[in-house]
Amino acid sequence: MSLESKARRALQQGDFATASSAAKELVLQDQSKPTGYFLLGIVAAEIGDMANALALLEAAVQRGPEAEHLAQLARVLSLLHREGDAARAARAAYDLRPQEAMTLDTIGCVFTRLGDHEGSLAPFRAAVAKAPDNHDYRFNLAAACGFTGKVDEARALYEAILGEEPGNARVHYALALLSRHSAENNHVARLETALDQADNTDDRLRIRYALAKELEDIGDTAAFNHLKAANDEHKQTIGYDFAQDEAVFDALEQLFRSGEGALFTSQGDHTQAPIFVIGMPRTGTTLVDRILSSHPDVGSAGELQAMPVAVKRLAKARSRKVIDAETVAASAAIDAEAIGKAYLAHAAHQRPQDAVRFIDKLPANFLYAGYIARALPEARIVCLRRQPMDTIWSNYKNLFASQSAYYAYSYDLLDTARYYARFDRLMRLWEDLMPGRVLQLGYEELVADQEGQTRRLLAHCGLEWDPACLAFHENRAAVATPSAAQVRRPLNADAIGKWRTHADALEPARAWLAAQGIDPEAAWKA
Repeated sequence: MSLESKARRALQQGDFATASSAAKELVLQDQSKPTGYFLLGIVAAEIGDMANALALLEAAVQRGPEAEHLAQLARVLSLLHREGDAARAARAAYDLRPQEAMTLDTIGCVFTRLGDHEGSLAPFRAAVAKAPDNHDYRFNLAAACGFTGKVDEARALYEAILGEEPGNARVHYALALLSRHSAENNHVARLETALDQADNTDDRLRIRYALAKELEDIGDTAAFNHLKAANDEHKQTIGYDFAQDEAVFDALEQLFRSGEGALFTSQGDHTQAPIFVIGMPRTGTTLVDRILSSHPDVGSAGELQAMPVAVKRLAKARSRKVIDAETVAASAAIDAEAIGKAYLAHAAHQRPQDAVRFIDKLPANFLYAGYIARALPEARIVCLRRQPMDTIWSNYKNLFASQSAYYAYSYDLLDTARYYARFDRLMRLWEDLMPGRVLQLGYEELVADQEGQTRRLLAHCGLEWDPACLAFHENRAAVATPSAAQVRRPLNADAIGKWRTHADALEPARAWLAAQGIDPEAAWKA
């Protein structure tokens, strides 16, 4: 067996010591050849040593670019939030016309991570064509089809996987999200069977969420029982404590109330290009993104990590979390203009190049509204507000990225209520400190007066009126959020007051909000 074969086989088996040893021998045999460096880079990436992985993969590419090497370099660059470099490496890899299914799939995954869902389709299709029995490749293609509105194709691909692997929890959950279900057309019985047979916590989590989604669609209150079981187990798994988020809110309030440090002494970057759409998740941020991106001058960049990454890197905090009290405190020393320039450099790689303005719709940027206002004083900010109980219910019932620290609160009903209360308090602070800087747009108001509120939205963003913004559901751009199915339909009131279906189960959250002086059922009024 050759040293390369030995290293690759060891990698497949998770034997990183053997893989590393064989790869090092390859390098020592001939330091001008790329393979040893490439395999050492893969070992480093697998064990989480991304700095060494990057250096080794760059060394491999420097010795003669190969599609496989460029694709893995692109993957590591994307994980390090070097989006522009990742995009260039992925395109270079695809231009070399790779023949290996794994390389094609890796390129597609990088495009997906960069928000280029249309661009991911071709490499994903090629990967499936070369390895039709690989369920991961087929799943990735199905997801890309769903994001780009090819719902029937996505459904067929998902069903084909389940035909061969009936217990695939990822597929069950993806199918549940793909469309609305009815009493006559649902997968509840199949999901109940899959739940009975699930043998690990991750599978149970996804299948219970899928069951809850379909039961909710058909009006069955058993949805709440599945959610509670899933969320209780997952909260225990991740060890979340609300104090973790409370410390972040406290630190933000302290920093911006004090107004001390370099952050408050410079003028920032005066570009008018960005429009930030922020708010609690599942409150209409995707809807507003679609409305705005239907305007001829505006394109959507999706949910960028550019602002959190800019603040984190410039703060030079040693903690590993993107945002925590330590990072917030350290950020006082950052010059606002530096944040603005760093943000724009990151965003440049994902913003649509043919649009004058672009939308960054990361909901969690509500935590960064103060930074945005300092770093990008001409940028427009829109915050979605939704009736508190609908907000809490919509957060509690949606499975966000299960390992994301942004949404760890959502696995407990009272934690979600507490988070809403701190969100509300922070938004009131931003209004106190910078009146009118953030347009707080009520979801219920938008539904009740679509044209009037759309005109108000466009005016705040400095955009001329365009009737295409009322026909947002005809926008064919990709959507990679749980709202994909909703925003492809005309505006409607279906989601308003949905919490009442489970009013008894949600009573602890309603009572807690009322005790804090927050009207649990009041829609936001401008």
